[in-house]
Amino acid sequence: MAHVSRLILAAAAGISLVASCTTESATEFHGEAGASIDGGFGNSTMNNTLVMTGQGGYVLDLANRFAAEVDSTVNFAFNSATLDGEAQAVLLRQANWIRQFPEVRFRVYGHTDLVGSSAYNQRLGLRRAQAVVHFLVSHGISRTRLEAVVSKGETQPLIVTQGRERQNRRTVTEVTGFVANSKLILDGKYAQVVYRNYVDSAIPATGLSGTELTASGSSGG
Repeated sequence: MAHVSRLILAAAAGISLVASCTTESATEFHGEAGASIDGGFGNSTMNNTLVMTGQGGYVLDLANRFAAEVDSTVNFAFNSATLDGEAQAVLLRQANWIRQFPEVRFRVYGHTDLVGSSAYNQRLGLRRAQAVVHFLVSHGISRTRLEAVVSKGETQPLIVTQGRERQNRRTVTEVTGFVANSKLILDGKYAQVVYRNYVDSAIPATGLSGTELTASGSSGG
């Protein structure tokens, strides 16, 4: 009997250890305080859809490329959803990148710091996300490709503090999937989208270099 009891205790300890490791891994993966308890019940459906359609790994690859090539985050002043000059410069780079991938959908998440009520911060986070979406649309991005405007409010601070914290007052633009009615995507050619060469927006529309433009006698006032 004592032997059986020891086996039960050992099994319980093992389960506890696995659960602890799983919790730590989830927190480490998300990197944002509160991320592991935020819910996200719709994520399982979305992930299943991505896997079933073959998009899953390609969405992750493209999301990593987006985050590596442009800054996905803009910050805000306290109690404000106004885009300052620095935020607009970041969003211009986002818009230039997004225009190169017309087959891809994005989502904008709005966040706040921990000052104020949860309800107010939820609305403020949404206003911030809406401001970013409006800016992107005004610079040539179809509203239909900005899949949703979502407020995370104060639930996922980067820095846990009850005081004002600019890094927490932010929006994050993320890749969420592919446009369903794209001719290329209908053929399942996700890899062609992911590894498409990025076209720098500074290249003249004529395709001529600065040297060629000078040689052809072009001038400006």
